[in-house]
Amino acid sequence: MRAPAAQRAKSEGEKPFWISYADLMTALMILFLVVMVASLVMMTKRIADIENGEKARTSDISNLCNRLKLKAGKLNGNIIVDCRDNRINFGEAGRFGFNEYKLGPSGQTALRQVVPLVIDAAMSDEGKRWFKQVLIEGFTDTDGSYLYNLHLSLQRSEWVMCAMLDDRFSATTGLSQVQKQQVRELFLAGGVSFNNAKDSAEASRRVELRLQFYGLKDNVAASHPTVFNVDGPEKCLLI
Repeated sequence: MRAPAAQRAKSEGEKPFWISYADLMTALMILFLVVMVASLVMMTKRIADIENGEKARTSDISNLCNRLKLKAGKLNGNIIVDCRDNRINFGEAGRFGFNEYKLGPSGQTALRQVVPLVIDAAMSDEGKRWFKQVLIEGFTDTDGSYLYNLHLSLQRSEWVMCAMLDDRFSATTGLSQVQKQQVRELFLAGGVSFNNAKDSAEASRRVELRLQFYGLKDNVAASHPTVFNVDGPEKCLLI
């Protein structure tokens, strides 16, 4: 038997308009979980992208360095390319005499041979993505004062730069004007003093080339090398 119309209207009118507190909390909890899951997915993807990018960067730099190491080893046994620390040294050929800042003939030969290889590495596909610069580091032994050794180490790194750019060394280095311009853009002279002394004083008096690369967060496209207007012969004041 159906209820009278007036009774049905009263029953329907007594139903609450707002949802219950429990239903509201359930809906808010579901919304919170959806937001958290979306945030976790985005964070996980971002971390994965960074890890993949770093792996690609490490692989590119490793390939670049290993090719450089292989080519340099075939040319000259004195050229030692350390792909773990991204350094190039010349063994005994890259050592200086006491209180001297000029490399001997064997060191000049090794330098002449390795510079074009470094430039080629910087111009490779991997190099264009990651290669930043080459820091020329001159080292001294621990004899003498700090400022004395600092000045001497600066002279040693500066002389290596001079040996690459001074026109009076052209017959020795064999670098073209285009390669010299690339040296100006890529290489940077910097003294190190005796902060990394070796076991002996003779081994400490040396020069090394440190290869530096861009990181993932560096804006390579926005990096512009300094351009120098060379309107005459390059002459080094140390010679």
